[in-house]
Amino acid sequence: MGFLRKLNAAQAKSDSLLCVGLDPDFEKLPKALRDSDTPLFDFNKAIIDATAGLVCAFKPNTAFYESRGAEGIEELKRTCDYIREEYPDIPIIVDLKRADIGNTNKHYATFAFDYLGADAVTVHPWLGREAVQPFLDYKDKGIIVLCRTSNDGAGEFQDLQAERLPIYMHVAKNVSKKWNANGNCLLVVGATYPEEIARVRRQVGDKMVFLVPGLGAQGGDAEAVIKAGTNRAGRGLIINSARAILYASSGDDFAEAARAKAVATRDKINEYR
Repeated sequence: MGFLRKLNAAQAKSDSLLCVGLDPDFEKLPKALRDSDTPLFDFNKAIIDATAGLVCAFKPNTAFYESRGAEGIEELKRTCDYIREEYPDIPIIVDLKRADIGNTNKHYATFAFDYLGADAVTVHPWLGREAVQPFLDYKDKGIIVLCRTSNDGAGEFQDLQAERLPIYMHVAKNVSKKWNANGNCLLVVGATYPEEIARVRRQVGDKMVFLVPGLGAQGGDAEAVIKAGTNRAGRGLIINSARAILYASSGDDFAEAARAKAVATRDKINEYR
């Protein structure tokens, strides 16, 4: 099953556009888990089990695992394996944000898709389509291209004008018209910039899906995101939240608190769909 079909099925089953970012910061984990041999995996497993019925995807960011060396990578692998084995209907988006020449990207793609078993990955567009082609060649996988990101400094380059359009609009235009021959491209557009979400939606039309980070800890507003970004079917978005859900409690009840926060977030999103 291709990524978008799997995503659509997961959204229908859970009645949810919510994606939980599996970004375990070791220093923020409950103390009891920090003494474990596999603290990141143990934390993730509890979060996954608590929220699986509420989400359309899980999104581990590799940085939180890479910073812990080989053990961290092994825990990332175990996390992805666990989702595939226990919740095979839920897509895994591996947040790589990789950008390099094509020969190097081939190995990044092998790591994400063949080793970790990801259904989709995030990539940078800076080196152009030719460099991203090794990812695009995985026709059944989602290739999520950074367009207008959620961070405060995003506009430094992304808003620069070229041929009367900001750079991020050129990214949206090229990805939708020139990169998407296999129908497997998506765009990252941050929740903190709803006007930009609306502008990108007008450019690319109804079919393209957006990964929308920045809801929760970064201050994105659910109502503004939904009004700006959903397609006519009330979908077209994967709305990510990580810290607000993962660290809803620092105590032994962290999983229960995460579930409660995920319920509230999903329901808030659905209120405006």
